[in-house]
Amino acid sequence: MPKMKTKSAAKKRIWFTGSGKPKHAFAGKRHNLTKRTKDMKRGARGTTLISKADVKHVKKYFLPGRA
Repeated sequence: MPKMKTKSAAKKRIWFTGSGKPKHAFAGKRHNLTKRTKDMKRGARGTTLISKADVKHVKKYFLPGRA
């Protein structure tokens, strides 16, 4: 059976902490920022962990080597 391939989209958007928890950057900060509120832009700085409900799904389907 051939190797399972990692989804390229997930590879670019998700990375892992040292303990193996998946992290992601906040969405909506690339362009058209003039229409966003200051609160939204401030709240979307940096990165955050992926919610617990989505972790299993992400590891199983998008990053099979991490399951």
